[in-house]
Amino acid sequence: MEQQPFSLTPNTSLYYGLPPHEEALEVLSTALANGEGFIKVTGEVGTGKTMVLRLFMSRLTENYELVYIPNPVLTPAELKLSIAKELQLAVDNVSNLSLNDIINNRLLEINKSGRKVVMIVDEAQALSDETLEAIRLLGNLETEQDKMLHIILFGQPELDYKLLQNNFRQLRQRISFSYALRPLTEHETYSYLNYRMKASGFKGIEVFSRNVAHRIYKASHGIPRIINVIANKSLMLCYGYGIFTVSKKVVSEAVSDTVGIASSGRKHGILRRLGIIGLMFTIMLLTVGGFYVFGASR
Repeated sequence: MEQQPFSLTPNTSLYYGLPPHEEALEVLSTALANGEGFIKVTGEVGTGKTMVLRLFMSRLTENYELVYIPNPVLTPAELKLSIAKELQLAVDNVSNLSLNDIINNRLLEINKSGRKVVMIVDEAQALSDETLEAIRLLGNLETEQDKMLHIILFGQPELDYKLLQNNFRQLRQRISFSYALRPLTEHETYSYLNYRMKASGFKGIEVFSRNVAHRIYKASHGIPRIINVIANKSLMLCYGYGIFTVSKKVVSEAVSDTVGIASSGRKHGILRRLGIIGLMFTIMLLTVGGFYVFGASR
C-alpha cells in the first residue's frame, strides 16, 4: 500500500469523480464562466466540501487571481485586511477608508489586465452578520461590463438558514448559482471504497464486497468522512485478525467503535481488541510505501 486509502485528511490524489462532487465543480466552473458575482456551495459535515474546494482551486487557470479566506471569524475590517494581503498589497497603518480605495484600485488593475478575482470564503456559516454584510457590499464592486470580484461561499447548511433571515434578503437574491452536496448512494459507496483501495496502490482481490458496502452505507448514511472512518477501522481489524477481506462482522465491530454511530454498549475499542502494540504496527504498515495490508504482500 503506497498510502492510506481512508485518511480523514482530504487527498486530491485519491479523488474519485462521483456525481455530487463533479456536479458541484461543474456549477462552480459554469458560474465563473458566466461572470456571476455570488456563488454558494453547502453540505453537511463530511460530505466532501473541502475536497471540492481544493480541486476547484487547483484547477483555476492563470486568468484568475485567487483570494482565499479560510478563517471566517473576522470583523469587516479584518476581512478587508485579509483580502488586501491576499492581493499582495502593502496596507500597514492604513485607514479603513483608504483600504477600500486601495482594494478597489487593485481590482480595477486586475480587471483591465483581462483577469478575474475569485474570493473563496470557507466555513462561511461562521461569518458574523456584520462581516456577511461587508461581503455583500464588496460584491457591488463592478465595471460597466463585469463584476470585479467573484465571491464563492462554502459552508454547512447553517449558512442557508442564516441567509433566510430577512436582513440578508438582498444577498440571498444575488446568489445566482447554488449547489448543495448530497451524501453518496449505496452504489456510489461501494465504488468509492474499492476505488480508494486501488488508487492507494492495493493490488489484491476486492476487499469490500457489495454486502459489506451496504453495511457501511447504512451506518454512515453515505457521508464520505464517516465511510472513511469505518473503512479505516475495518482494515485495521482485518490485519489484526489475519483475514484478507472485510466481513460484515468486522464492519459491525468498526461501527460499534465509532463515536456518534455506535448502536449498542459494546464499545470495547479497537485498541483493546487488537492491542496497542499490534495497532501501532498496523498503522506503520499502512503508512510505509511498499507494504500491503492483505495477502498480496505476504
